[in-house]
Amino acid sequence: MRGKQKQVWGLLTPTLILLIFLGVVPIIYILYLSVYKYNVFSKVGMVYTGFNNFRKLVFDPDFLKSLRLGLTYVILCVAIELPLGLAFANLLTYEYKGKGIFRTIMTLPLAMAPISIGAIWVLMTNPDFGPLAVYLRNIGIDFNIGNNANQAFIATILMDIWHWTPFVTLTFMAGLSSLPKQPFEAALVDGASKSQTLRYITLPLLRPVLFTTLFIRIMDTFRVFDEVWMLTSGGPGTATRYVSIHVVREVLQSMNYGYSSAMSLFLLYLTIVVCWLLITFINVSQESG
Repeated sequence: MRGKQKQVWGLLTPTLILLIFLGVVPIIYILYLSVYKYNVFSKVGMVYTGFNNFRKLVFDPDFLKSLRLGLTYVILCVAIELPLGLAFANLLTYEYKGKGIFRTIMTLPLAMAPISIGAIWVLMTNPDFGPLAVYLRNIGIDFNIGNNANQAFIATILMDIWHWTPFVTLTFMAGLSSLPKQPFEAALVDGASKSQTLRYITLPLLRPVLFTTLFIRIMDTFRVFDEVWMLTSGGPGTATRYVSIHVVREVLQSMNYGYSSAMSLFLLYLTIVVCWLLITFINVSQESG
C-alpha cells in the first residue's frame, strides 16, 4: 500500500511543483508588490507604502468606473448566455434534418482562441467594410465602435455571447442527456405542457449543472481581456475599460506595478467573494429543496 502511495506521489510531484511555480509564486510576488510604489523606470526604486495602494482603490474614480463597467458586463453576458445556451441545448435534443451541421457551426467559435475572436470582430465591425456595420448602415443605423461608446460596449457583449454561448450549450446538453427519463414520462402521461415540464422538472433537475455553468462563466467574464483588448483596447475613451483592461493600461501608462498589483488582488478577491456567495446560495437551495 505504501509502495503504491509513493508511486502516486512520485507521479504527482512534478505537476504539483509546476502548479506551485506557475500559480502560487506569482500570487506571492503580486502580494509583495502591492505594498510598494514601484516604477521600473524610476531611479528611486521600490518605495514601501503599506496599504496605501489599497486605500487609493476606494477613492480612485477611474478604477471604480472600470469596476462598475465590469460588473455590468458580467451581469449582461451571463444573463443572456445562460437562457440562450439552454434554448440551443433543448433544440439540439431533437432529431431534425441539418442538426449535425447546425451543431458544428454553432461550436466553431469555441474552438478559436480569444485573440482570434477579437480579430474576427474587428473585421466584422469595421465601419467601412465590416458585414455587421454594412448591414446596420443599410437599415439606417450608423455603426462605428471607434467613436460611439454605447455601440462599443454592446459589441463587446455580443462578441462574448457569440464566443461563449456554445460552451454553455454543450454543458447544458451534457446535463440534459444525463437526466432521468421517468419524471418526463410521468409528466407526459399527466398531460403537462412543455413550459410546465421545463419549469417544474427540467430546471430543478438541471440546477447543479446550471449553477456550475454560472460559476465558470462569472469567473471567465470577470477576467476577460484578450478579445476586448483586440477589439477596442478599452475604448473609445473608457467605454469598455473593464477591470482587467484598466490594470494593463495602468501598467503601460504609469508603469506603477505596485498599484496595478493591488488592483489585480482586488479583482481576485472580488471574484472569490462572488463565487463564495454563489456556492453558499447553491448549498442553501439544495438543502431547502
